[in-house]
Amino acid sequence: MQATPVTGPRRSRLRTWAPLGIAALMIAEIAAFIVVAQQIGYFWTILAGLVLSTAGAAVLRREGLRGWRRFRDASRAGRHPGPEGVDGIVGITAGVLLSVPGFITDTIGLLLIIPPFRGLARKAVIRRLERRLPSAQAGDLFGPRRVRPANDYAHAAPQQTPPASTGDPVIEGEIV
Repeated sequence: MQATPVTGPRRSRLRTWAPLGIAALMIAEIAAFIVVAQQIGYFWTILAGLVLSTAGAAVLRREGLRGWRRFRDASRAGRHPGPEGVDGIVGITAGVLLSVPGFITDTIGLLLIIPPFRGLARKAVIRRLERRLPSAQAGDLFGPRRVRPANDYAHAAPQQTPPASTGDPVIEGEIV
């Protein structure tokens, strides 16, 4: 059985821009290496690169294990595991970026370890996932969504008279 390739505008844009983005990052990393080496010397620059790559491997191992445990514990406790899973993904991404040789990726990886930046990255990933996933799956992972009314309805005039009571029971619920 042969798998059919994914086609469409999104896939073709990725195929076009990904190699160019990787090439641009490589050029920027080489330029950053040269600038840092001119400032602190080549020996210290290479040593810093090795130390950061080793730290990245340690962060990758720690965050992978910690993320998996938190995801598993949330699932077992009956909580929505999505936030813990996304936090683990952000931590693993930080470890991968630190492991890759280069000061630009190392800087981004270090920022993802710092709690305020990690929280911003986690929120951005959750927002993106909630938009891309079907509502039922997003609700299972992240819990009920909070919906804001559109501005047109938020400023609408209140109803003048309350609706007549029909005696039917009122069933409260939540729209997911």
